[in-house]
Amino acid sequence: MSYLFAAIAYFLTSGLTIILLRRHFVQFADDIIRQLDALLAGRLEADALKYQDTLSDKVHHRMVKLHKIITSSQARMAEERTQLQELVSDISHQVKTPIANLKMINSTLLDNEMPCEQQREFLKTADGQLDKLDFLMQSMIKTSRLETGVIALKKTMQPLYDTLASALGGILFSAENKHISVTVDCPENLAVSHDQKWTGEALFNILDNAVKYTEEGGCITVKVLDQEMYVKIEISDTGKGIAECHQADIWKRFYREEDVHDVDGIGIGLYVARKIITLQSGYIVVSSQPSEGAAFSVYLPKNF
Repeated sequence: MSYLFAAIAYFLTSGLTIILLRRHFVQFADDIIRQLDALLAGRLEADALKYQDTLSDKVHHRMVKLHKIITSSQARMAEERTQLQELVSDISHQVKTPIANLKMINSTLLDNEMPCEQQREFLKTADGQLDKLDFLMQSMIKTSRLETGVIALKKTMQPLYDTLASALGGILFSAENKHISVTVDCPENLAVSHDQKWTGEALFNILDNAVKYTEEGGCITVKVLDQEMYVKIEISDTGKGIAECHQADIWKRFYREEDVHDVDGIGIGLYVARKIITLQSGYIVVSSQPSEGAAFSVYLPKNF
């Protein structure tokens, strides 16, 4: 008889255990389905106060992580898609004018008889438009390589004086043509970790802008200061200045103010300059008022 009771008790206990396990499994499956539905709907959130060390909560915790990864990836893809659309739009806008000019010159030369001297003038104009297109394409390739990491900046400890001298060499001729005086104050033995080639290009772009937007007989001053955490390179001019409402816009790709379209350029120099300095953990600050010139301060970190 005792064996019978034991057998009955065993079966009852087993049956109850199976029922409880089944109920627990169904509840677990319902929780997983609910969490998956929330994940697909984009509303899965972690609740740290209710978290318990159960299988369901562990799965939920990992799903929250997965949701964050998916959301971050989607946001990054959306940003990259927007950047690509903006880039295509920018290139289309920049290319449109020189191509239209080339077509007009071509039609004029084909449809009209004119003296050789006049033809030569048209061809010179066409050559200038081709140079602009080539410069645009080279700038876009350079920018694209910097943004995508194809070009890796190689920082080494070296004198900033040499980098600055290289950048200044690119603008001295145009500065002399406009009778602009250039004053430089840079310690010859001041070394900082930087990529000489690309930092030189960034400084050249800022200096080139200073020459372009400074009137004849103006001044450009370059001063290098050794600060506690950064080396500061300040490039100031006596040019037309920049209104405060436009100081955020000057860093945008292809941005140019309405009243400077008679000045050569495509509006990409400052964009590239900031990209180069940012990639070296530095930054650039502009201080300016209309008709009072501008000062661009480039900060390169000393401890990176």
